[in-house]
Amino acid sequence: MALFGRKNDSAPAGSGTAVADPALTALTGEYTIDPAHSTISFTVRHAMVTNVRGSFNEHEGTLNLDGSNPAASTASIDVSIASVDTGIPDRDGHLRSADFFDAETFPKMSFRSTSTEQIDAETYRVTGDLTIKDTTRPLTIDLEFHGSATDVYGNERVGFEGSATILRSDWGLTWNAALETGGVMVSDKVKLTFDISAIKKAAEAV
Repeated sequence: MALFGRKNDSAPAGSGTAVADPALTALTGEYTIDPAHSTISFTVRHAMVTNVRGSFNEHEGTLNLDGSNPAASTASIDVSIASVDTGIPDRDGHLRSADFFDAETFPKMSFRSTSTEQIDAETYRVTGDLTIKDTTRPLTIDLEFHGSATDVYGNERVGFEGSATILRSDWGLTWNAALETGGVMVSDKVKLTFDISAIKKAAEAV
């Protein structure tokens, strides 16, 4: 199902004319990311032979969806570095240290979108600025729209799932250790995964 719009089947062939689907246009508005039902996680290769997975348990953000003009949609996310969780306390402490994120000096990781485009009926590409520590670089995330629903409390929700792969060294995360058998302890490549559930804010009374 398309999130923002679909081509008008009655338009002349080759016209490329697009019209908004009223049901989808109704999704237009500001949404607050629900941290209790959203996950921001990562996967990184360890010792060249296995994957370590972790997540950031504290985060907040907003989505501003424009159902008739996807290019006008925006996303903003802030992540608490101290909330990193790989299931191993010692490893989490190392990630918070100056060897990696330096959470005491740089407590937040942030993403601010700069452009949005529709790739196909269900996929949207969001490009923005990812800031880790004191480095800001562009990041592009392909997101699949999972639909909308009204939950049992009357909240209107939308859901997205997406991922992106980065080189951590691009953001100054360069700590590593050489292995006796060759290679390094932690891969440079990191996969980021986003499972987002967001709740539509009620319209303010005029």
